[in-house]
Amino acid sequence: MSSDYLLEPDLRDFFLAMPPMDLRQEDLPAIRRSREEMSLAMLPPLPPEVSIVQEFAAGKNGQPNVRMKIYRTPSDRKDRPAILHLHGGGYVMGSPETMAPQCCAWAKGMDAVVVAPAYRLAPETSFPGNVEDAYAALAWIYKHADQLGVDTSKIAVAGESAGGGLAAGLTLLVRDRKEFSFCHQQLIFPMLDDRTTIRADLSPMFGEYVWDRAKNLFGWTALLGEAPGSHDVSPYAAAARADDLSGLPPAFIATGAMDLFTEENLEYARRLMSKGVPVELHVYPGAPHGFMWVQSARVTKQYARDAWDALARGIGAA
Repeated sequence: MSSDYLLEPDLRDFFLAMPPMDLRQEDLPAIRRSREEMSLAMLPPLPPEVSIVQEFAAGKNGQPNVRMKIYRTPSDRKDRPAILHLHGGGYVMGSPETMAPQCCAWAKGMDAVVVAPAYRLAPETSFPGNVEDAYAALAWIYKHADQLGVDTSKIAVAGESAGGGLAAGLTLLVRDRKEFSFCHQQLIFPMLDDRTTIRADLSPMFGEYVWDRAKNLFGWTALLGEAPGSHDVSPYAAAARADDLSGLPPAFIATGAMDLFTEENLEYARRLMSKGVPVELHVYPGAPHGFMWVQSARVTKQYARDAWDALARGIGAA
């Protein structure tokens, strides 16, 4: 049974017209190139007052250095917030360049320093390469906080889809290593649980569009380097695997009601709340994965207001 009758009216044309895409390892380089070219070609002009520079964070324990894009406006402030942004793409695609408009908007509108690393992708690099790259980027922010004018008590992590899952896993790793800290986590339809790939009871009302069960299986298998669903998957790879969610920073979690990740997102939010973690949770009706691509849609406008508000409050920029 198709879930298309559930689509919000102003999302229907876009998602019903979307061509199917199969993910196969042999096709991945071409898919990455075509998606990157298409995304970059569609970018609007970026605000000239936002400086965009490329930096490299030192890799941990001999790992490769991590390429990053740094977004900020000229300022003499010494107490600016910072946002570590992790792009989406199922752990197998994506780059920080495609998210430049969002990063620029945060830098300009919240007077924040935004750091967006190009973490290593799977299957070429399996876990823990991605989370160690994100950790190296956070360490770089701390090391350069004075020259960036960043207040290290006001650093948030944010991400969408795989980037949201990576943000959640990184937040757990940061809590456990006790070197650094986050003041806020912004998780947008995060990819949290590899066990969703093996669920037999998942309703067909979840995940018909964009990121379906086949793509999810591909992404998790690529990241883990083995079939997902085994008993020994690290919580730093799949945050839903964590036994203990206490002591984590306040979270904003948003998902669409038709997203493949809806149930795992709701369950993660419930578990965070049960451990006393402040959570703001939004589920947008009639919205599949990536619904905000339709910028004129009512749910997209509502999401944009909710997400901006929560992040601004989370970093003290409201």
